[in-house]
Amino acid sequence: MKKLPISCPSCSSPLVVSQLACPNCETTIAGSYQLPVLLQLPADDQNFILDFFLNSGSLKKMAADMGKSYPTVRNMLDDIIEKIKKLQTT
Repeated sequence: MKKLPISCPSCSSPLVVSQLACPNCETTIAGSYQLPVLLQLPADDQNFILDFFLNSGSLKKMAADMGKSYPTVRNMLDDIIEKIKKLQTT
């Protein structure tokens, strides 16, 4: 399956959605729309958030599953939180 690119392969600037299409009725919507904040994160951060959600927010369980210490996983979450804060202000 193709992964959704989030940055320009030429200049690394953030990409925007310019068109959406319905495969059923062939309606097309065009414009310039920013990607949702979570989709602007790298895939590994998105996967971390999904794992966090599926583990009911238990960093302790995630640390055990990942084979990492709790402080390491907590720092990973803190880093993602900072990235999201920066994305929300831009």
